[in-house]
Formats: sequence, C-alpha cells, structure tokens
Amino acid sequence: MQKSKPISYSRTTITELMIPSYANFGGKIHGGILLSLMDKVAYACASKHAGSYVVTVTVDGVNFLQPIEVGELLSLHASVNYVGRSSMVVGIRVVSENVKTGEQKHTNTSYFTMVAKDDSGKPTEVPMLELETKDDVRRCLEAIKRKQLKEAYKDDFDNEKSSMHLEENLHLLDNERVIIK
Repeated sequence: MQKSKPISYSRTTITELMIPSYANFGGKIHGGILLSLMDKVAYACASKHAGSYVVTVTVDGVNFLQPIEVGELLSLHASVNYVGRSSMVVGIRVVSENVKTGEQKHTNTSYFTMVAKDDSGKPTEVPMLELETKDDVRRCLEAIKRKQLKEAYKDDFDNEKSSMHLEENLHLLDNERVIIK
C-alpha cells in the first residue's frame, strides 16, 4: 500500500443521461436514482484511494436543491476530502446540464463516509491524503468541522433523549399537526 495519495489520484466524475425510466410520477428524476448514482461515484472514488473494497457507512447532507429533468446530462463529481484510519469522507457535487441550451445547475451536494475493507471483511488502513490546493485544504478542514459538529449533536441528542420526561414535554406538541388519541 502507498503511504499517501494525492486527492487528484482518485478524483472521479461519472456522467449519465437521465432517461424516462428514471422519472418519478411528477416527471422529475427520482431521488432514489440520484442516491444510487451518488453511492456509485462515492464507491469508485473511495476504492481508488484505498486500493481496496469499500462500504458506505453514512450519508450526510443530501439536499435536493433543484429538480433534474429527463434528457439532461447528470455529472457527479467526487473527491476524497478527509481520511481517518480506515474511513474516508467523499464529497460529491452533482450538476445537471440541459444539452439543448448548455444551461448547468447545481442540484446536490453530499458527503459519503466510506470504510475500506480487507479480503476478510475487516476494516483496513487507507493511505494518507495529500492536499494539493487551497480548495483541498478547505474541504478537509470542513470535513473535520462537520465530524466535530456531528459528534457534538449526537452527544447532545442522546443526553436530551435520556433525560426527557414525556409528561413535561407534551406542550411541544401544542402547535404541531398531530392528534393524541
């Protein structure tokens, strides 16, 4: 295994034509299709960096910013933004393009955490990450900050859940669209 690899080594773009069978009942590309394509590009990018099989552990920040139309070309741009011992955070930017007008729109950004596995299915160490540009450094720092905030949120939420008393919090439902029977 190489001791380190530059981000540019595993940077991956997948482009696919959006066909009618990918559309939902509203005529837009189904979110599940998009998630599947994002998982595919995350796998391609992370496995190239790791030099091994990888699995998806978490998906953070899937926001459907704009609809994707049938007939558009969808490009998914992925890069490893951060590495742990066996984990990697892959940032994905999704851009659709109207082939008739050339208009492009940013439709999604997401972060997939992938873990490298050895031949027996155990987590295996991945190469260190070589940050080549200021954008690489920024993305890595953002991934670290996202990780810290996620851990803090999990701790805060676990504390709230364990100390929450149902009767004392029923007032939170007063302005919600619920009925208690």
